Amino acid sequence: MTHLDTELKLLKNDILEMMNIVNGQLKKCKSAVLHFDKELAHEINANERRVNALELKIDRDCENILALFNPVAVDLRFVLACFKLSGDLERMGDNAQSIASYVLDLDHPLPEDMMSDLRLNEMFDNAIEMLDEVFDAFESEDTASSRKIFAKDKVLNEINHQSAKKVSELIKTNSEDIPTYLYLFSIIRKLERVGDLAKNTAEEIIFYVEAKVLKHRKKKNKKSNSK
Repeated sequence: MTHLDTELKLLKNDILEMMNIVNGQLKKCKSAVLHFDKELAHEINANERRVNALELKIDRDCENILALFNPVAVDLRFVLACFKLSGDLERMGDNAQSIASYVLDLDHPLPEDMMSDLRLNEMFDNAIEMLDEVFDAFESEDTASSRKIFAKDKVLNEINHQSAKKVSELIKTNSEDIPTYLYLFSIIRKLERVGDLAKNTAEEIIFYVEAKVLKHRKKKNKKSNSK
């Protein structure tokens, strides 16, 4: 094994560790929200520092590998993908921390019937499953697993779209609970954003393994079809 191979293996391990931590943060968020667990919310806030520290380490390691080893082909794509993955994972961690902060700000649990009506549990489950699949896809370099993530992101987008209408209707009919509705909708928006970021990571894995760039492809196709 060359020195470059060793550095790439260490980099991959750091990315996997970061994925594990962020996934754990999201699972704790689900429990904190559903069970109104402020202790768990404090733990999520504390763990965010580990996510930030890993992002800085990974970014620094990527820069060093590019400067010292001048990687090419698949090795270069791997380093570039890791650089972007660390940023996306850090932003997922930020969203998890924001959700935890909402739990700390609330003075009462969120109503179970509202959470059920807005499909909050389903959103959490889909987002967590997306991160599980990202981990598996990156570890095994399996782009088929990466592509499964796109369908789950559509589910999150659909729930987010429907919840906006439902929250708007709830606010009109019951103005006393507006803060509660807004907290719920904010959590849903954060989870939808986690889905977008998970989709970004899937695209980076496909770029690294297959040398295919999927980003903005949908927009290009729309423009081509409109001509």
